[in-house]
Amino acid sequence: MSSEFRPNLVALNTIIYREVKRFTRIWPQTLLPPAITMVLYFVIFGNLIGRQIGDMGGFTYMEYIVPGLIMMSVITNSYGNVVSSFFGSKFQRSIEELMVSPVSPHTILIGYTCGGVLRGLMVGVIVTILSLFFTHLQVHHLGVTILVVVLTATIFSLLGFINAVFARNFDDISIIPTFVLTPLTYLGGVFYSITLLPPFWQTVSLANPVLHMVNAFRYGILGVSDIRIGIAITFMLVATVVLYFGCARLLVSGRGMRT
Repeated sequence: MSSEFRPNLVALNTIIYREVKRFTRIWPQTLLPPAITMVLYFVIFGNLIGRQIGDMGGFTYMEYIVPGLIMMSVITNSYGNVVSSFFGSKFQRSIEELMVSPVSPHTILIGYTCGGVLRGLMVGVIVTILSLFFTHLQVHHLGVTILVVVLTATIFSLLGFINAVFARNFDDISIIPTFVLTPLTYLGGVFYSITLLPPFWQTVSLANPVLHMVNAFRYGILGVSDIRIGIAITFMLVATVVLYFGCARLLVSGRGMRT
């Protein structure tokens, strides 16, 4: 192992370990609330309202919304983990020590991103297990399911990183989730099929990136989708690459590293 690669590998393992330790140590704040929230969604939307709605896309309403709710939990938790953790490092000035160390900016970025992805996936698994108490799930395409959920968690971890870089105070890290992320998620086909919308609004909905992620994941679980899976996966791959190099450039430039 080269002398340059080994320090970066040690740093990467350390950052990932710290990130995982951080959100598992305070699991009543990081893992329990999304589980409780999703159970409420299952009970209210799936059982109570779902009985009045009936079938959707050839499935019971509960079966239809479960993939969307799993994806919603992955999105919010992968995003929230990185934005809160990296901004906390900025606020405590510890990120400055990491920046001047002989550690590659890519190592720092990958470490924080992996932390967000792992939390998103962990919450996703918890929500999936809880959903089995309310409905039966049979994965239609395992490869698509895994690929989509990992790409989605990665994309929103990187977006959380960008939010943390430009945030100046703790209020700034809640603006994007509240006014951008939440509306996009609720309008992203989690609770309905866009085929129910008028043609104009169906076209407008296609501009929502969350719609493509939710439908691609729903295809992996149920085998149905309102959009073309190839287009959705291509979009996610391109978005991941663009966001990664954009975040790496921000780290290299040092922009926004001071609160």
